[in-house]
Amino acid sequence: MKVLFIGDIVGNPGRKLISQNLGALKRELNYDVCIVNGENSANGNGITYYIANELYNAGVNAITLGNHTWSKREVMNFLDVEKRIVRPANYPEGLPGRGSTIINIKDRKVAIINIMGRVFMDNLNCPFRAVEKEIDYVKDFTNIIIVDFHAEATSEKNALKWFLNGKVSLIVGTHTHVQTADERVLNQGTAYITDVGMTGPSDGVIGIDRNIIIQKFLTLLPARYEVAKGKVQINAVLTEIDDESGKAISIERINQIYND
Repeated sequence: MKVLFIGDIVGNPGRKLISQNLGALKRELNYDVCIVNGENSANGNGITYYIANELYNAGVNAITLGNHTWSKREVMNFLDVEKRIVRPANYPEGLPGRGSTIINIKDRKVAIINIMGRVFMDNLNCPFRAVEKEIDYVKDFTNIIIVDFHAEATSEKNALKWFLNGKVSLIVGTHTHVQTADERVLNQGTAYITDVGMTGPSDGVIGIDRNIIIQKFLTLLPARYEVAKGKVQINAVLTEIDDESGKAISIERINQIYND
């Protein structure tokens, strides 16, 4: 099983990039399943039902979310029924949606879990205990388990990788939009990267118009963010996983730049 996980899709430039290039990536990389983080896909903030379907039509198999899950109010109407989207499992109980899901790919089952960090983030339930609970559920169906840890602090992400070493196939960090160069397969067969990066404008500041961000730092005044223009990038990781054991065989970091 080859899994392509694509980093946080930012706005229309990121979605357009996926629509135009995912087919070519599939032919090049010969992956079996494509998962994306889509929490910034609606103009850099949230996701809509229309955009989710746009991503599915481009060839995406499943979508993970994060701290912008609730930015578009319409998600309250479709997260319960749309089983290909997962939001952080450690949100309070009773909210729409699910923290894990299982999809079928070529007669094989793939489990996807989404959790969110607490360091410099919202004070949610413990991500370590939340992911344990989700793993206990999905492992009865499959050994291929993918975890998206949407978190700010590298220390929190690194702690989780050792906590889950040998229990899941792949842990990808999301949220910072800056791809790290620490991809590896741990000694008990879990592949890991601290942050898979971002898919969208490459010449902004984490996808946002750089002049707006610079002025915000200079003045400390509130600013309305706008998605940057210009060159675009796809950040992703390609992970090969043993079908039977669920252990990772390899992980490869992908960083491709395209003219807008």
